[in-house]
Amino acid sequence: MDYRREASPVLLEFLNYHEHIRSHSRKTIDEYFLDLRTFFRFMKVHRGLVPADMVFEEIPISDIDLVFIRSIAVTDVYSFLNYLSRDRALNVRSKRTGYGLSPTSRARKVATIRSFYKYLTTKVKLLDQNPMQELDAPKSRRTLPKFLTLDECIQLLSSIDGKYVERDFCIITLFLNCGVRISELIGLNLTDIRGDHIRVVGKGNKERIIYLNDACTDAIEHYLPIRELQRCEEPNALFVSRQGNRVSRSTVHHIVKKCLLMAGLDSTQYSSHKLRHTAATLLLQNGVDVRTLQEVLGHDHLNTTQIYTHVDNSELRLAAKASPLSGVRLKDEGE
Repeated sequence: MDYRREASPVLLEFLNYHEHIRSHSRKTIDEYFLDLRTFFRFMKVHRGLVPADMVFEEIPISDIDLVFIRSIAVTDVYSFLNYLSRDRALNVRSKRTGYGLSPTSRARKVATIRSFYKYLTTKVKLLDQNPMQELDAPKSRRTLPKFLTLDECIQLLSSIDGKYVERDFCIITLFLNCGVRISELIGLNLTDIRGDHIRVVGKGNKERIIYLNDACTDAIEHYLPIRELQRCEEPNALFVSRQGNRVSRSTVHHIVKKCLLMAGLDSTQYSSHKLRHTAATLLLQNGVDVRTLQEVLGHDHLNTTQIYTHVDNSELRLAAKASPLSGVRLKDEGE
């Protein structure tokens, strides 16, 4: 998505700030843009600034200036939220769609609007006062993330089979033991494997170190000889698809679903992200403190570029060893 062709100068500066100064991911920037584009399109309709028969998705926002932004009040945002909860199509391009976004989706748009006005007030000081200071977000019902039990994890790992068993086992093992994100896993290179740890690149291109337990090092040692025989357009890619490309998100999702089905587990209830939740849950259940776990998972609110500021290396190593799946390894042929 090239938001530069649609965004007004003031909006473009906000997006550039988050991409180049705050180092947020391209996906996050795109979400900011889409949220603000929907908001400003609504405001134009709300104030009668576009023809009544104009298609909502075709309303331009390139003319949104500081005067217009300054004129918006909290009550306008509440009108926008009312539109989102009642009249916003869930699938804009489909004739068969429901209407009304979830509280979670509406809350995200509120967070974007808050961030935009905070930037204008405190960062570039284009506004004297922040009219969104007291803006409330919709309350959403919190649900606990789904995760596999220890027995289900062992069942999953024990059931992996097929032509690409070494690769698939290694992928599932890293998910369950290290709690890596799918973007981190598909981005792994051969040069990221460094003895008892791997280097991953997380959100915002922030690097961190994840220490490996015995299960992970064993899975990697089983997979690397297979990987050396494979040709890939990216010679440094760790995980390769059967087409000879670096594995994609869709490929990894397919691998996870396939392995879940082989294990007799409900593949509709779990995903690669649920395996990350599983890793976090098992580590917490086995004595890893929350601060150490935050370092292991690379959560956004921690300074992952200074990974050892709050947690000592030895604690990170202990966190890797704490996973109860550390001893589950790929069985050699003949065993």
